[in-house]
Amino acid sequence: MSTNVEKFVETTEKPQRDADIDESLYPKMAKDRAVGPLNYIFMWIGDGVNLGNMTLGASLVVAGMATLNIFQTFAAAIIAIGIISTVFALNDRLGYKTGVPYVIQLRMSFGVKGSIISSLCRGIPAIVWYGFQSWVGATALNEIAKIVSGGSFDHIAICFIVLQLVQIGLSMYGFHAIKWVESLTSIIIMLALLFVFGVLLSSHSHVIAEKWVHAKGSWGLPFFSFIMMFMGNYAAIFLSAADYSRELKTGISDAKRGLLYFLPIFIAYGMTLTIGAMLASATGISNPVKAFAEVVNNPYITVFVSAFIVIGVVAVNLVANIVPPTYVITLLTKLKFKPAVVLTGLLSLGAFPWVLVQDSSAKGLDMFILIYSAFLGPIVSILLIEYYILRKQKVNVSELYDIDGLFAGYNPAAVIAMFIGAGAAFIKVELAWIIGAVVAGIAYICLTKFAFKNSTFKMGTIFEQETIKQTRLTKNEINWSGRP
Repeated sequence: MSTNVEKFVETTEKPQRDADIDESLYPKMAKDRAVGPLNYIFMWIGDGVNLGNMTLGASLVVAGMATLNIFQTFAAAIIAIGIISTVFALNDRLGYKTGVPYVIQLRMSFGVKGSIISSLCRGIPAIVWYGFQSWVGATALNEIAKIVSGGSFDHIAICFIVLQLVQIGLSMYGFHAIKWVESLTSIIIMLALLFVFGVLLSSHSHVIAEKWVHAKGSWGLPFFSFIMMFMGNYAAIFLSAADYSRELKTGISDAKRGLLYFLPIFIAYGMTLTIGAMLASATGISNPVKAFAEVVNNPYITVFVSAFIVIGVVAVNLVANIVPPTYVITLLTKLKFKPAVVLTGLLSLGAFPWVLVQDSSAKGLDMFILIYSAFLGPIVSILLIEYYILRKQKVNVSELYDIDGLFAGYNPAAVIAMFIGAGAAFIKVELAWIIGAVVAGIAYICLTKFAFKNSTFKMGTIFEQETIKQTRLTKNEINWSGRP
C-alpha cells in the first residue's frame, strides 16, 4: 500500500506533551529526520559485516566438510533475507508513518504497563550484548596497543573504558552521528573483506571448491536450521524496526523500503558468510580470527584482524545495542536521552562481559540466548497482527501517549499470547522463531476475539462492534433484573 508519508506525518494530531516522557520518545516529524536512503543502506551494511556473522559462515564447515554447499548456503540466505526484509518493512511501517519509537509502538498491543515486559525483552539482551561486544572489541584494541607500544601496554580494562567512552560519545548525537560512522566503517570493512576474498580465491580455491562449493550438503533440517539461525541474528533488531525507520526521510514507498533492507543485508551477509565458509574450508579452523592468521602470512595480520574487530564492534553496537535499550531506559526512568545513553553504557558493565567471554560461560550464554529469543517471534507476530489485521493500519497516536486512555494498564490477551508462543518455541529449538510467531499469532487472535469481553484494547479493532454489543447486552440484563 503506497502512502504519502510526509503528508501523514504533518497532519497527524500531535500528542499532548507529558513531563514524564522525554522529547526523544515523541513522534519524529518529517523535518527532523536525518537519514537518507544511502545512509540507511550503509547503516545496515555496517551492522552486518562483523565477526559474529563470519563465524556463522564458518559454522557451516563441520569435521572438514560443509553441511551445506555454496548453492544451498545462498538459497538459505536469500530465503532468510527475504523473510527478514519483509518483516522489517512490515514492522517498520508504523514508526515510518507516524515517527513513534518501538517502546511506544508496544503500547498498541500490550498496553502502557504491559509494554514494560515486552520492551525489556529487547532492552536487556541488547545491554548484555553491548557489554559483551565491547569487551571483545577492547581485547582487540589491547592487542593493537601491545604491538604499537612494543609490549609495554597490556590493559584490557582501560581499553574497554576508552571504547565505551567513544561509543557513548557517538551515541549521544543519535542518528546524526550514527549515519556517518556506519557509512565510513562499512566502506572500510568491505574493502578489507574484498582483500581477504582475493587472497583466499587465489591461494586456496581448490580446497574451498572441494570442501564447500561441491559438497553434497543437505536440503533437510540443516538447511532450515541455517535459515532460523540466520533470522535469529536479526530477530531482536527487526522487532524494534520503528526505532530505525522513524529516522528515515519521508516519501519512500513500502516496496523501496523493503529493498533498503534486502540489498545491504544481502551484501553484508553475502560477503561475511562467504569469507567465513572459505576460511573454515581452507584451514579447518572455525574461529575466523585464528583462520585469518593461517591464510594471510603477514606480520601485521594481528593489527588488521584486531582493527576489523574493533570497527565491527562499534558499528554493531551503535545500530543494534545502544539506541533501542536507551529508549527503554528513557521511558522507564524518565531520564533525558543523553543521560540514558550514559546509563546504558554503565549498565553494560553489569553484564560482567569479562566473564561472558570466557569459555566456561558459553553454556550459560547459550541458555540466555535461547530464553530471550523464544519471546522475540511471539512479540513481533502480535505487533503485526495488531496493526495489519485487527486495526487495519489505523492507530490513534495520541492515545498511545495517554497513560489513562484506551491503552492504559496491560492487555492480558497480548501478554498471555506472548507466553504461550514462547513456551511453544521450545518444542523444536531449531525452529523456535517461526513456531513461536505462528502459535502466538493464533493465540492472540483467539484471545482477543473470545476472551476479555469488555477489554478497552478491542476499541478501534475489528472486534470493536462485538465489545459494544456485549456492553449493551450487559446493560440490558442489569435493567431487566431491576438493579440500578
